[in-house]
Amino acid sequence: MRNIRIKILLAFLCFGPILGSSQKFKSKEDSLIALLKTAGDDSTHVNILNDLAWTICLKGNFTKSDSLAKIALQLSDKIGFKKGTAGAYKIIGYVNYYEGNYTEAMKNQLACLKIDTDIGYKFGICGAYNSIGLIYQIQGNNPEALRNYLLALKLAEELGNKERLGAIYANTGVAYEAIGDHKEALKNDSISLKYQIANKNRQGIASAYGNMGLVYFGLNDYPNALKNQELSLQINKEIGNREGMGDNYINIASVYFNQGNYAEALRNDSIGLAIAQEIGNSINVSAIYTNIGIIYDKQKKYDLSKEWLEKGLKMAKELGAKDIEEDTYLELSRLDSSTGEYNSAYGDYKSYVLFKDSITSDENSKKMLSEQMTFGFERERAVEKTRHDAELKKQRIIIYSVLGGLLLVIILAITIFRSLKIVNREKKRSDELLLNILPEEVAEELKEKGSADAKAFDDVTVMFTDFKGFTTIAENLSAKELVAEIDYCFKGFDNIINKYNIEKIKTIGDSYMAAGGLPIPNKTHAKDVVNAALEIVIFMEAHKQQRLKEGKPVFEIRAGINTGSVVAGIVGTKKFAYDIWGDTVNLASRMESSGEPGKVNISGSTYELVKNDFKCIHRGKIQAKNKGEVDMYFVS
Repeated sequence: MRNIRIKILLAFLCFGPILGSSQKFKSKEDSLIALLKTAGDDSTHVNILNDLAWTICLKGNFTKSDSLAKIALQLSDKIGFKKGTAGAYKIIGYVNYYEGNYTEAMKNQLACLKIDTDIGYKFGICGAYNSIGLIYQIQGNNPEALRNYLLALKLAEELGNKERLGAIYANTGVAYEAIGDHKEALKNDSISLKYQIANKNRQGIASAYGNMGLVYFGLNDYPNALKNQELSLQINKEIGNREGMGDNYINIASVYFNQGNYAEALRNDSIGLAIAQEIGNSINVSAIYTNIGIIYDKQKKYDLSKEWLEKGLKMAKELGAKDIEEDTYLELSRLDSSTGEYNSAYGDYKSYVLFKDSITSDENSKKMLSEQMTFGFERERAVEKTRHDAELKKQRIIIYSVLGGLLLVIILAITIFRSLKIVNREKKRSDELLLNILPEEVAEELKEKGSADAKAFDDVTVMFTDFKGFTTIAENLSAKELVAEIDYCFKGFDNIINKYNIEKIKTIGDSYMAAGGLPIPNKTHAKDVVNAALEIVIFMEAHKQQRLKEGKPVFEIRAGINTGSVVAGIVGTKKFAYDIWGDTVNLASRMESSGEPGKVNISGSTYELVKNDFKCIHRGKIQAKNKGEVDMYFVS
C-alpha cells in the first residue's frame, strides 16, 4: 500500500492574519466599539463596522463577525459606499471559507472582486484574487488557484506591498507543490520567507517553514521535512497560533508515517485532530480522519481503518473537498481489495478514477503553466498632442512618409513573427514526439550532442507484467476488441507508473516492461516499483470483475520484479528506442513467468530493499528457467 498522506495548506491567508486571540485584538475591539457609539450613518460608520467585524473574525468569533459585516453591507448599500460593500463581502466570504462553505465563500469573494474592479481599487482586487485562488485550491482545482495567485502577484508587485507579496508567494508555493513542481514550489516558498523575515511577521515565517517542509516531504527528504515542520511548530507555539500548530502536527505525522513509525504518526495526528475540532477547522478534521484510517490499515486493524476512512469520506463530501474525497476512495479500494471485498473495491476505485478526472487534467496544468503572466502591468504609452493645425499641415508629408515606413516595418515584423511561430510550433511538436519515445534526460542529450551515450546503472528495479492465457483468450476476440482491450490495460499501467516516477521501457505483445531508478538514480526505486505493481494488480482485478459482470473474456495478470545493475541506452537509427540490458532484466522476466495470476512475485535482491515496507511471503527457492533455483517472495 502506498502512502497518500493528505497535505494540509499552511499558506498565510491573504484574507488577513492567521487566527489567534491576543490582548492587541481585545484592545482594538474595545476602541472600535467606543468609536461606533458616536458614528453617524455614513462611510465612517461602515468602515468602523468592517474593521470591528474583521478584528472579531481574527479572534475566531465567526458568528458575531458575520453579523457585523452584514450590517455594514446593508448600510453601505443604502448610502452607495461601494468600497464598504466590497469590504463587507470580503469578510463574509472569509467566514464562509473557514466554516467550510466554499460555494458561498466563492460567491462573496467574486462579488468583492467585481466591485473593487468597478471602482479601480487595486489593493482590494489583489486580495480578492488571492482569496479566490485559496478557495479553488482547497477544492482541488490547483491550475485555477495558481492562475488567480499570479494575477494577485501582478498587482502586489505594482503596489509594492511587501506584506501582500510575502503572503501570495506562500500560497503560490503551495499551489506549485500541489501540481508536483517541487522546484518552483521551493523557489516561491524561499521568496516568501525572505519577505516574512523582512516584515518581521513571525506567523508568516512559521507558514513559510511549514510550506518548505511540505516540499521536502514531496521530495522524500524526510530529515529536512521534519526539521522545517518543527521550526514552524516552535514559532506557532510561541505566538499561540493554534491553527498553524494543528497543521504542523498533521504534517509531522505524515513524515513519521512515511518512515514507518506508525505510533508517532498516530500520536501527532491525534493532537492535530484535537486542535482542528477545537477551532472548528472542518477540512483538517476530514483529512485527519482519512490519515488515521490509513495508519490503522498499516497496523492491520482493518475494521478501525474502514470506520475512520468512511468518516473522512463523509465529511469530505459534505465540505466539497474533492482532493480528500479522491484519495479516500483510493484507500477504501485498497482496503476492500486486501480484505477480499472485490465488489466494494471496484466501486471505490471507479469513484476514485471519476474524481481524479474531474479535479484537474494534466493538460490543463501544462496549459496554465505555459501561460504564466509576467509581473506588473505594461506602462501606458504617452502620446503628444498636436500643437496647432498649421504645424500639422506642414508636417503632413513627413508624417505620411514615416507612417508608410512604419507600415512596411510592421508587415515585415508580422511576416517574421508568423514564420518564427510556425518554426516554434513545429519544434514543440518534434520535442513532444521525442519525449514520447525517450526519457527527458536522454532526449535532451540527444538534441545537444546528436547522440546519447549508453550508461551503466548499479541499482535499478525492473518490472515485467504478462497476461495469463493471452493466446487462448485472444483467439476468441476480434482484432478490434483485442487491440482495444490491450490499449485500455496499458493506458491504465502508464497512468499508474507515472505517479511513481517509473520509466516505461517497452511493450512486447501482451508483456509490459518498466524500470525505476533510471535515467536519474534514486533510493526509492524498489519501493516505487512494488507500489506500482500492487496498484496494477488492483486495477486489473477491478477490470476483471467488471468484464465478468458483462460476460466477457478476462485477462489475469502476473507481475515479476528484480533489482540489480543494468546498462541503458538508445538503439536504432531511424526509429529510436530506449532499452535496458543485463542479467537483472532476464531475472525480472523469470520472476514474472514463475509467478501466479493476481500476485506480485519479487526476487531476493528486491526483498532486501522493501522488506520493511511490505509484508512478503517467502516461497522458498523456485526453479527459474536458465537460472536454477532462486529465492522468490510474494508481496502481500
